[in-house]
Amino acid sequence: MTLNLDAFTPFAALSGGALIGLAAAIFVLFNGRIAGVSGIVGGLLRPRASDVRWRLAFVAGLVAAPLAYQGFAALPVSQIDSSEACLVAAGLLVGIGTRYGSGCTSGHGVCGLSRFSTRSLVATLFFMLAGFATVYVIRHVAGIV
Repeated sequence: MTLNLDAFTPFAALSGGALIGLAAAIFVLFNGRIAGVSGIVGGLLRPRASDVRWRLAFVAGLVAAPLAYQGFAALPVSQIDSSEACLVAAGLLVGIGTRYGSGCTSGHGVCGLSRFSTRSLVATLFFMLAGFATVYVIRHVAGIV
């Protein structure tokens, strides 16, 4: 593996991380809830009348953000080197994992760690370890790209 210094953008990464942290803080201050994407979207699957509007607004913001970004700069080129079946399987496994872990990386990794939650620290460590192990097994043991 090599480091592509043309793609090394610490200012952009730091700015993006700060914006995510700021958005999570604003969300909890004004809504009183953790900005965990899986919980917010999951709440739309079993909607309560009082929750639907803000959940839809949150999801609409997730969809609108890259469209708004496009007005200022070109979207980065993405290349996915996996099959559709592999992507579907990965999505299902992530979904199952977020249910068993009682949250996702945004809820535990961003919001939970910022609150010094031990439970979120353990969950985030396991998310990361599971991701590392999965990539290793898929690429180096099974030989699937």
